[in-house]
Amino acid sequence: MPNGAQALMKTLVDAGVDVCFTNPGTSEMHFVAALDSEPKMRAVLCLFEGVATGAADGYARMADKPAATLLHLGCGLGNGLANLHNARKGKVPVLNIVGDHATYHTRYDAQLQSDIETVARNVSPGFVRTAQSTADLCRDAADALTAARGLPGQVATLILPADVSWGEGGVAEAQRPLPAPAPADDATVAAIAQAIQQAKASGGQAALLLGGRALREPSLRAAARIAAHSGVKLLAEVFPTRLERGAGLPAVERMAYLAELAGVQLAEVQHLILVDAKAPVSFFAYPGKKSDLVPETCTVHELATPVQDTTTSLDKLARALGAQDAQPTLQAATRPGRPRGRLTAEKVCKAVGHLLPSDAIVVDEAITSGLMLGRFTAGAPRHDLLTLTGGAIGQGLPNAVGAAIACPKRPVLALVGDGTSMYTIQSLWTMAREQLNVTTVIFNNASYSVLNVELERVGADRIGPKARSQLDLQGPVLNFAQMAQGMGVHAVRATTAEEFTRALEEALAQPGPHLIEAVIPEALSGLKRKVLPWLLRSLPSLPPGVARALKRKIAPP
Repeated sequence: MPNGAQALMKTLVDAGVDVCFTNPGTSEMHFVAALDSEPKMRAVLCLFEGVATGAADGYARMADKPAATLLHLGCGLGNGLANLHNARKGKVPVLNIVGDHATYHTRYDAQLQSDIETVARNVSPGFVRTAQSTADLCRDAADALTAARGLPGQVATLILPADVSWGEGGVAEAQRPLPAPAPADDATVAAIAQAIQQAKASGGQAALLLGGRALREPSLRAAARIAAHSGVKLLAEVFPTRLERGAGLPAVERMAYLAELAGVQLAEVQHLILVDAKAPVSFFAYPGKKSDLVPETCTVHELATPVQDTTTSLDKLARALGAQDAQPTLQAATRPGRPRGRLTAEKVCKAVGHLLPSDAIVVDEAITSGLMLGRFTAGAPRHDLLTLTGGAIGQGLPNAVGAAIACPKRPVLALVGDGTSMYTIQSLWTMAREQLNVTTVIFNNASYSVLNVELERVGADRIGPKARSQLDLQGPVLNFAQMAQGMGVHAVRATTAEEFTRALEEALAQPGPHLIEAVIPEALSGLKRKVLPWLLRSLPSLPPGVARALKRKIAPP
């Protein structure tokens, strides 16, 4: 009869969970040994727990099913929390398996003993369970998978004591069926249709704010039909879990990260209709500024909650408006020219738009260096965009690992800032070990540029050299090409647009992991950075057309 770990392995594979991102320790050795009992399970070793959790996040975003993680005790879980937080905010399904001491050993309070359940609840508020027996282990696992896979999607944490894992008598458990999500009810659809019609009749503005699954093609097309028929504005949440975009798909304008710019986008909206999205709020609090970004004159409606069927809900709304046969406006195919001259963040984004292959997966954690990415890739061949859903940096490289394993036939392009890359730089080793088709671009501007911007925005007094030194990465300047080569990834440095474009062309033409270090100045520095807070403060007092033009200049849609 199989032991607990072997039965658990069969339960996972039978449920379609056939990838496990691991960073194991002593307590997990029986699970590790059980990997060889199940040939369908792919085990991917990660050198840091944040890589394992971020990879599981990226995998699930692209595979539409959970992967498992294997983490070592509470300390290992703690090391992986940031990317589990991102997964939670993105409503991404992840099965988080955390090893623990044997049940009879916990009373001795050994050096690595901790309260794992309390740690886990920060990122798994909907499901945390410690398996108490080998006989019940697979039932617990099936419950965890049901929780993770059900809408809206979540991180489910199963804590696996060592003796439950090695105990004999494990019995695999079958996967549980999930109920089909319901659409918005007729009364909700009718009320929202009436609000849109009233706004149109009065010359006002209604907007659909799309998030989560509403940013996939079927929902985008339904929303675009409504926009074409009724003049509704299409908006996307600021950091989408997965956005399908490019030539031939409906274009949608992402909400701006900076609250002042988001205020410009919403200023004239009278009715804001949420579709698997939250009403916009400021990313942080700022002295004297509102946290709620919805204008006081705007009414917020919810068409589809995160547990409802977004496409069917939008189709119902289209029928209620008479928009079911409307022709949606689709993004035309366009590419920018080949950039030349001194390398800048904008020219890196331009080169990406010039060369981006069809069906690519773009992981964007470029922070300030990626401000122009959306503009230059809007008309590129169809691609998926993954972003930093929870704001906890260090997500980009691990997400690329997971996405490449989920979609091995698709090219993955990870665009990452220099500071954020150092949080999970060990991802490069896993890319090399697994020979993943990932091209990583690291923007090396030797600065936490976004924090320099924030330092100006928060109104801090007397910003001196000691404060500034906490936000720069000078002395020594990091050499990412050398780090990548030390982990087995082919890497080059580029200082001109010609060097970068040629390197990107070569990387995309060859399988296997590549890294290009783009040595650039800060995108927002010097006078630009000093003027930006003043400019943002002035936006509410400017004529709407001028404010919109400035918004497009600072942060293109």
